[in-house]
Amino acid sequence: MMLYRRKRRGGAPGGFFRFSGSQNRTVFGTGDGDFIRLRDEFGNEWRGVAEKQSDETIRYRFRDSEGNYISGISDRGYGIILRDDRGNTWRGFLD
Repeated sequence: MMLYRRKRRGGAPGGFFRFSGSQNRTVFGTGDGDFIRLRDEFGNEWRGVAEKQSDETIRYRFRDSEGNYISGISDRGYGIILRDDRGNTWRGFLD
């Protein structure tokens, strides 16, 4: 009997995400590579994905149940910058 180890694709990193926006709003949650689930201080749930780009950056896209969206990018480090549909900037990190 031969056992094969499934090769893991070069997906996005997972862990605990925390973002702070202007006006001291926060969004936080966990993610496992491609799928991320965040919750803000009002209890709204944001679901999203992380996609690794060809230049080693990671693109993040999130959407809530009301159709609002947040998208952004991360460099090779753990800092992440997002912008929502109203132009507000959110800065965060992956722990």
